[in-house]
Amino acid sequence: MKLILAIVQDKDSNRLSNEFTKHNIRVTKLSTTGGFLRAGNTTFIVGIEDERIEDVLELIKETCQSREQYITSPLSLDMPMDSHSSRPIEVKVGGATVFVLPVEGFFHY
Repeated sequence: MKLILAIVQDKDSNRLSNEFTKHNIRVTKLSTTGGFLRAGNTTFIVGIEDERIEDVLELIKETCQSREQYITSPLSLDMPMDSHSSRPIEVKVGGATVFVLPVEGFFHY
């Protein structure tokens, strides 16, 4: 058995949740906040049998697509104030960050 932690952007959260339900994969869903963009994320916690890991990873990969987004860079105190400091920067967001961890034991009470 493995524990999968999948951190996805909120825009992909509902679709992934629906896919998990459709494929009879039980998950716990947590609202989280990303550190870089300070944007809303969802972290899915999935306890799954070893033989179903690839199915879960494939669902995540198909559902959570990365996309380009423009952000305004934060002001820095050591940077001179000029017109360049407020220009939008293109960054890649979305997709999923996934951790697969071994499980020592599983108990359901």
